[in-house]
Amino acid sequence: MTLTRDLPLTPEQSALLFIDVQNFCARRDGGEFKHLDDAEFDAKYGWFYDQFRTRVLPNMQRLQKGCRGAGIEVLYTTIESLTKDGRDRSLDYKITGFHVPKGSWDGKVIDELAPSDDEIVLPKSSSSVFVSTHIDYLLRNLGVRQLVISGLVTDQCVESAVRDACDIGYLVTLVTDACATYSQFRHDHSLSAIRGYCRQVTTDQLLKELGQEAA
Repeated sequence: MTLTRDLPLTPEQSALLFIDVQNFCARRDGGEFKHLDDAEFDAKYGWFYDQFRTRVLPNMQRLQKGCRGAGIEVLYTTIESLTKDGRDRSLDYKITGFHVPKGSWDGKVIDELAPSDDEIVLPKSSSSVFVSTHIDYLLRNLGVRQLVISGLVTDQCVESAVRDACDIGYLVTLVTDACATYSQFRHDHSLSAIRGYCRQVTTDQLLKELGQEAA
């Protein structure tokens, strides 16, 4: 028997994980950007925000709809502390200055990708969801063996999740056009670096595989 990552999804053993598609870092008025004037924002994040809004977010919405239609569990992570003052954050987040207080607007998934009332949202306080949440325990309880990943940003929290999920025994599918980071170079470099950890497909390819081709 040949072992391979290039296996189609088995819906009852699969889950879709959206990483950090939240008000803090996916809206112009989110906490990561609100201190910047328009010129600074455009210079540092204009390309990213345009790509996210015009191309990546629509693909995320199609993925969400398609996976729900195929009976695949949909989960979400958000950067959010378990405390209001963020004292439980990772050292890295404290140094970086990321602070999303418990229960805040910044910690909510954006409205365009809003979870249903019975979908799981996991607040995390480090780059990898597998480090600062009990997601592995949850996925195993759900019978998940194949994990589909989409989110922000490709070469940070998304890449961390791909590597960790692979290392602890999940078959990972990364949806390449349903992720984004701050430049095309960084996105492409990350995809190349983690190619050995995951199957990489486009939104169209995954929906076709699931028989959920409608936009």
